[in-house]
Amino acid sequence: MKTIILFLAMTATVVAKANDAKYVEAMSKNIEAVYKAQTIEELQNAVNAFDRIANAEKTKWEPLYYSAFGYVMMADREKDNLKKDNYLDLAATSVEKAKKINENESEIIAMEAFIHLIRLNVDPASRGQKYSTLAMLSLEKALQANPENPRALMLLAQLQFGTARFFGAPTTQACGTVTKALEKYETYKSENPIAPRWGKETTEKLKQNCQ
Repeated sequence: MKTIILFLAMTATVVAKANDAKYVEAMSKNIEAVYKAQTIEELQNAVNAFDRIANAEKTKWEPLYYSAFGYVMMADREKDNLKKDNYLDLAATSVEKAKKINENESEIIAMEAFIHLIRLNVDPASRGQKYSTLAMLSLEKALQANPENPRALMLLAQLQFGTARFFGAPTTQACGTVTKALEKYETYKSENPIAPRWGKETTEKLKQNCQ
């Protein structure tokens, strides 16, 4: 009996590892697709793939995270503000689903802040106060969950630059955050093979404002 139990346990472990490998392979393929996408159509195809994976892997937060990321990238490319908001609504839905799986994941919370920042940029005059506050709250929470998260720091720097420009204030704080973000991009490592890795190029562009 003990031999049978041990065999079943070993078999279950082998099957689980094989399933994880297939999951990582499928995710990696589509992550590269969303990073390299040049058009909204290409982004939509990647998002559709992430949504299919999410439906099959209901305990994994990453497919929903990248679905949200894809929609944010679509919103960023869209010129029509109504369509832009629609994409952001879809991104927010994916984030909420991801938070139900892992509410304390710093990357998910940072993505929530990213959505707020894009909404703010649709109409800074009327949306500034609401969405800058929401973005700041999300970023504070993301950094509490993981102070090493370079994307949270990069988004915080963006918000700080925008606030400084709006009030005609110095960008000293924002530049300090950019420097810290770049340091984290160099040093931060994740054990998750499909962890987010975007944002360094944007951070380097932000750094140019500090010359």
